[in-house]
Amino acid sequence: MMVDTILGGIGDLRLESGAVLPDVKLAYVTYGTLAPDGRNAVLLTHGYTSSHLFADGGEGSSEGSWGYLVGPGRAIDTDRYYVVSSNMLGSAFGSTAPRSINPATGREYGPDFPDITLPDIVTAQKKLLEGLGVRHLAAVVGPSFGGFQGFAWGVTFPDFVDRLGIAVSAPRRPAELHTPKMAARLASDPNWNGGHYYRAGGILATMTAIREETLRRYGLEEELAGRFPEKAARDAEITRIAQNWARAFDGHSLLALGRAAERFDATPLLGRIKARVLYALSRTDALFPPSLAPEVMAALRAAGVEATYFEIDSEHGHLASGTDAAKWAPALAALMA
Repeated sequence: MMVDTILGGIGDLRLESGAVLPDVKLAYVTYGTLAPDGRNAVLLTHGYTSSHLFADGGEGSSEGSWGYLVGPGRAIDTDRYYVVSSNMLGSAFGSTAPRSINPATGREYGPDFPDITLPDIVTAQKKLLEGLGVRHLAAVVGPSFGGFQGFAWGVTFPDFVDRLGIAVSAPRRPAELHTPKMAARLASDPNWNGGHYYRAGGILATMTAIREETLRRYGLEEELAGRFPEKAARDAEITRIAQNWARAFDGHSLLALGRAAERFDATPLLGRIKARVLYALSRTDALFPPSLAPEVMAALRAAGVEATYFEIDSEHGHLASGTDAAKWAPALAALMA
């Protein structure tokens, strides 16, 4: 189910900070056909370091391929729904982001990219969707940082969306996310150049090392064990995947999106949600462990939200929503039915 990326212009975007980002563009793909009334759309929201192509699969998608979940007759049925998968504002896969050219200086924004928030990210998506003729969302569905976006949609535009499918995520960021520590590590690269490293040789070695650690924490070693039983072969494969990602992604996107996540906490606002919620966690996820479920579900129900919990019985940790998609596809299909 491979489709071409489109670059959609949404004009100038006023951020929560008051700053204005000029001529914002979001990269996106679509599957299926929009109904004449514009109300059969589903928004797919991707993870922190993956892209809008995560339903197409590919090793760049850190949550694993969601292709099993999206397509004709699948849980998100593209014969029924018009699916838009949007690369979020600030990400490095085509949307306006720190690597974009700042029209005021003629060079990449880099460290001068303005602070963005989760509400900024979903406001940009809403402008994109309205430009495509979408009048209402049947659902917002996504894993990890995509789940943050789902909660942000639910509390920011409660009348615009009917369902939230949130996997391996939570209403607020994990304690492990510590952007100042990440910033210090990136700045230790010899090519950092005050953050303007794009024309100073780049920071590939540091980005590759960060990615290898992240993939191991997400559970990639366990997921590769069947194909690469030898540890040396697994290590080489993880390094290869990490290098490919590091060539495509951007350190300042890690920081911009990390700061947005650190400031995000939907917990006090859950009472605004009018959508039905499916909340799915992986049994072996160290980032968003199942021990979160009782507190999150209690908070949703106390806020009057109709919510269902599903635990994915997987050895694949944070990657389970994609790599073990078959195990929770029926729960997602039930949400969408």
